[in-house]
Amino acid sequence: MFVLFVLVMFVLGLIVGSFLNVVIYRVPAKRSIVTPRSACPGCGTELDNRDNVPVLSWLVLRGKCRTCSTAISARYPLVELGTGIAFALLAVRFGVDAALPAFLFLTAGLIALSAIDLDTYLLPKAVVWPTLILTSLSLLVAAAVTPDWRGAAEAVAGGLIAFAVLFVIHFISPRGMGFGDVRLAGLLGVALGWIELPVVAVGLFLAFLLASVLGVALIALGVRGRKDKVPFGPFLALGAYFAFFVGTPIIDLYLGR
Repeated sequence: MFVLFVLVMFVLGLIVGSFLNVVIYRVPAKRSIVTPRSACPGCGTELDNRDNVPVLSWLVLRGKCRTCSTAISARYPLVELGTGIAFALLAVRFGVDAALPAFLFLTAGLIALSAIDLDTYLLPKAVVWPTLILTSLSLLVAAAVTPDWRGAAEAVAGGLIAFAVLFVIHFISPRGMGFGDVRLAGLLGVALGWIELPVVAVGLFLAFLLASVLGVALIALGVRGRKDKVPFGPFLALGAYFAFFVGTPIIDLYLGR
């Protein structure tokens, strides 16, 4: 039954990933994510349902539009597959837990925000705020069902602490840290604080570590210069996601628990 549950979460992730592709494409362009139906950017032909099956449709069509053969970016199936894997891993991590929906909502938002940040160097409030609301409401429901009001209190504290830490960095160096990153940190702090307040520190540490390692690697390879901008949102997202799994073990090791 547990394997079936994980499989269901994987399929759900594939479906959500298909919707995230719409969000990633339309939100920066300030277009509705509801209407019209998805269409080929080359010929404008609306996609049939058979061409909207996550991952499979892209493989069957060999990455091209059925009508005009315009190439379809590989990012579409990668986002769908990545979301499916991320959801499945969360199912393994949390199991049938009242807080699982909150982490699913958050992860979906993080994937969309990361992709948008890579494209535009922006973290739109139109994605951040709905993700924060859905995540917070889901955790509130989980707190009432469990009941675990300690988790709820630490979630609030975690959000405030993470927001404050990055706000100070933004205040000192506004060119190095955008305010979108500050908002995103507050959102991540809520989820990490729910797990355990010290996990907030682990998530932020992993984010800065990943950004530093990749930044040095890109400079060493000549891909980026020292003054080139690198979007920090994806690193915040990765740091938080890794902390979902390794945050508590790291804290236990550090405190000798």
